[in-house]
Amino acid sequence: MKHTNFNNLPCPIARSLGKVGEWWSILILREAFYGKTRFDEFEKSLKIAPTILTRRLADLVEGGLMTRRLYCAKPPRYDYVLTKSGRAFKPVLLAFIAWGNENFAPEGASLVIASRDTGLAADPVLVDAMTGLPINDEYYAFAPGPAASDSMRSIILDAEKSSGIAPKPKAVPANRGWVAEGHLA
Repeated sequence: MKHTNFNNLPCPIARSLGKVGEWWSILILREAFYGKTRFDEFEKSLKIAPTILTRRLADLVEGGLMTRRLYCAKPPRYDYVLTKSGRAFKPVLLAFIAWGNENFAPEGASLVIASRDTGLAADPVLVDAMTGLPINDEYYAFAPGPAASDSMRSIILDAEKSSGIAPKPKAVPANRGWVAEGHLA
């Protein structure tokens, strides 16, 4: 089955889904964070068909989230290790854990994020690195970025108008060298 290519879409969500949108890919990344690197380890832990695993690993390598490394010359054997981009996916997995525990685990959490020092479970929340404020509807809104098309700007501005949440009239500090244009700055 041919996948839709989202690389040319201006939306970062669509582009990201183009890299990891297959649920098997996300589970393979999870296993890589658990320390697995070899084809047989992924196959055994996920109980995944070899043909599907081969395709998903190839997609992750092509997408730049994993790299293939030769570990045995005869016969040729490879392991799959996370790249910088792959390691940067970890906060997404942490968010999946928190979301899944909160919304889809009536029996209770089977996996939590815990402090290495205290062993206490963490409550992973997304915060702004500059202010320390939680990123929620009270403090933050979607805003067009510097590369946003007119269409994207219109979509974001329309969404803000229909949300019923009035933007606060104070300025937002520049983050990573740019300030969201228009309604927030």
